[in-house]
Amino acid sequence: MSFEEIERPPLRHVDKYVRAECPCIKTTRFTIALMTCLGFIISFGMRCNMGMAKLQFENGEVKYNWTVAMESAVDSSFFWGYLVTQVPGGFLASMYPANRIFGTAIACSSFLNLLVPGAMMLHPTVVILVRVLQGLVEGVTYPACHGIWRFWAPPLERSRLATMAFSGSYAGVVIGMPMSGILTGWISWHAPFYFYGLMGCLWYCFWLWLSFEKPRQHPTITVKELKYIEKSLGESVQLPMPTIATTPWRAMATSMPVYAIIVANFCRSWNFYLLVLYQSAYLKHSFDFKIEETGILGALPHLLMTIIVPFGGMLADYLRRSGIMTTTNVRKLFNCGGFGLEGLFFLVVAHVTSPMGAVTALTLGVAFSGFAISGYNVNHLDIAPRYASILMGMSNGIGTIAGLICPIAIDHLTRGQVSGMGFSN
Repeated sequence: MSFEEIERPPLRHVDKYVRAECPCIKTTRFTIALMTCLGFIISFGMRCNMGMAKLQFENGEVKYNWTVAMESAVDSSFFWGYLVTQVPGGFLASMYPANRIFGTAIACSSFLNLLVPGAMMLHPTVVILVRVLQGLVEGVTYPACHGIWRFWAPPLERSRLATMAFSGSYAGVVIGMPMSGILTGWISWHAPFYFYGLMGCLWYCFWLWLSFEKPRQHPTITVKELKYIEKSLGESVQLPMPTIATTPWRAMATSMPVYAIIVANFCRSWNFYLLVLYQSAYLKHSFDFKIEETGILGALPHLLMTIIVPFGGMLADYLRRSGIMTTTNVRKLFNCGGFGLEGLFFLVVAHVTSPMGAVTALTLGVAFSGFAISGYNVNHLDIAPRYASILMGMSNGIGTIAGLICPIAIDHLTRGQVSGMGFSN
């Protein structure tokens, strides 16, 4: 029994799915997944721009006398806005076409990225304002993505489609770190901001052309694929969209699966934002890498994770479809196994003294965490597909708190050290 079948039940895992096979070529829904992946690549690539720009400042090539506190404020400002729109983003994706919400958010953030260089020439406060606005618009992307899959993802393909889309988050770092480093080193620190801003606007034009809210609205979808998607999803997509009044807040607040997802999201977000914000500085100051080298070597962990995430999704769907494991056990195995191995290799990073050892341990730790995405990150669609975008907003919103406090925690942990993360006095 799924969450929608009775009025206000406790949330529960769902293991019974339509086990129909689709004889059609899976073009349209995988096109949506690919375009969503590209959107996340641009979104997360933009988050790498500031880290590389700050390394240029440290080299003395650009004179910006920012204090450690100001740097921490600039680093965390994006997450101030990002946190605010998580849950509202879930409702926006329920009230309006989720594909439009997602595309507009990426386009607006890309436009704001074009304004960052000019803002930095004015005052750090202006930079903070622009980055807060970027966070506000990008806060709706993850909830909107789950809103897209409510209509497009057959139950037995949720893992592969969702992980294909979410792998763009990690591919964005893979491309963003070396791209930002190369553009900064070869041209100027302005170049990454302009490059990603323009690419985001270009992507939005293709998104408007290729994406549709529901399969039935797609002009070129085959009849076989349309019937397969609608039959697999059943009557759940015909139910009215949730509102603030009809959302079962009590059931969510008392659901252990919801709390498990939230804790997992927070832990993964902490490590992810730690690496995005400080990995380049760690490699530069601990092992004396050049800016271009920190971008390329720093991308290796995320490159392997980009491969692991969709592979994990396909493996998870295979285990579920074949009946080898229940959905609940698949989610638990992938989540705990991925996090456990990540934690183990990060402990190695804390004690390693050679650059090769550090890069190897980082790469393996981040790579294995990719399996966890097929655990907690897809689980919203398992326990409550109708409310998936709202649940994603809740869990990702709390996960975003990690992005807010991570720069502050790192500042205190490394303060007074000669080497380390590179931002101490």
